[in-house]
Amino acid sequence: MKSIDKNIIRTSEAPLPIGPYSQAVKTGNLLFVSGQLPLEPKSGTIVSDSIEDQADQCMRNLEEILKKSGCSLANVVKTTIYLRKISDFAALNKVYERFFSDNYPARAVFEVSGLAGKANIEIEAIAVCD
Repeated sequence: MKSIDKNIIRTSEAPLPIGPYSQAVKTGNLLFVSGQLPLEPKSGTIVSDSIEDQADQCMRNLEEILKKSGCSLANVVKTTIYLRKISDFAALNKVYERFFSDNYPARAVFEVSGLAGKANIEIEAIAVCD
């Protein structure tokens, strides 16, 4: 089987991986960004208990990884969001709209029983970049 050409993306401006995975992988013009927790990049701690603050931090972490790869939020075509409580859906949307204003990416949102570090949210993305 032929191996694919893949570029591993890594930046200290977003939380570094806490396991055997990459922050993002670029192959061709596709960028796959691993799930971003609401961790402050320098300290590695969750920003607060607030879903708004946590969603904002996840999006800022995602933005930094996109930037490192030469992309931006405008390149995102799909996000997947994991919430500990689906009742946080409306609050998530208010934050999400600050980052995506038009031409929204496709999206799936799931309630999950638990996330790493007892986070309330995790966001992953797929982008198409030049």
